[in-house]
Amino acid sequence: MKYFRSMSQPAKTSSRAATASDSTESAAGTKAAAQRLKMRRELAAAAMELFATKGYEATTVDEIAATAGVARRTFFRHFRSKEEAIFPDHDDTLTRAEAVLDVAPAHEHPLDTVCRGIKEVMKMYAASPAVSVERYRLTREVPALREREIASVARYERLFTRYLLAHFDETDHHDGNDDPLLAEVAASAVVTAHNHVLRRWLRAGGQGDVEAQLDHAFSIVRKTFGTGIGAGRTLGTAPAPAPAAPAEIRTQGEVLVAVARTDAPLDEVMRTIEEALRNKQ
Repeated sequence: MKYFRSMSQPAKTSSRAATASDSTESAAGTKAAAQRLKMRRELAAAAMELFATKGYEATTVDEIAATAGVARRTFFRHFRSKEEAIFPDHDDTLTRAEAVLDVAPAHEHPLDTVCRGIKEVMKMYAASPAVSVERYRLTREVPALREREIASVARYERLFTRYLLAHFDETDHHDGNDDPLLAEVAASAVVTAHNHVLRRWLRAGGQGDVEAQLDHAFSIVRKTFGTGIGAGRTLGTAPAPAPAAPAEIRTQGEVLVAVARTDAPLDEVMRTIEEALRNKQ
């Protein structure tokens, strides 16, 4: 089973003018993204305020927009519904998590890379503990918000599953090859460990060293799955183990001696012994 890591090569530009143009466009894009995130957060703050005071069902999109000081159409440029407005940072965080995977060092185990990637999600929550705690309370009370949260979590899980699967030959599905299964289960385990620590931290009011708690949870995931996924593999094809030698039968008077490698299949050893006994009769 081949474990490999593909590295994308940056395109080279032959013109200083092109480089300068790219830098300008990049700066403009970064500024626009920052402004977009700022507006999304302002709309989310307005939504949370109204949900807390009026209740989720009684709050309208028009009221959220008015509270944020923008038009209704501005709201719908950023969110498709009022329940989506309570999670303004997930798109940006998903992008950052994906960037961690894209630039991972070649020597890093893919499971370690995924653990680093999902830390971007925890950073998002830890950046504003009070807001995160209030949002947690609302999602517990409003089923529609809880469903939206579950959908957001599923996006991270799909990202990490794709990443882990990309390091193995997905077409090599046969008996004895558990890598595809381990990749999917491990991705789910990383997300579950993160969510467990996050919920515990939120229930504690956003208090405590959440990063240390997260590292501990990840150590358990690594211990459970890290030795199974791609362990010991390099960029080349791992050498195939030497085939087990068949059992050898020697007779010494009335004594039958069976000699076999320790890794020889037990059924093969037993079958050889049975055949030898039949031949002696």
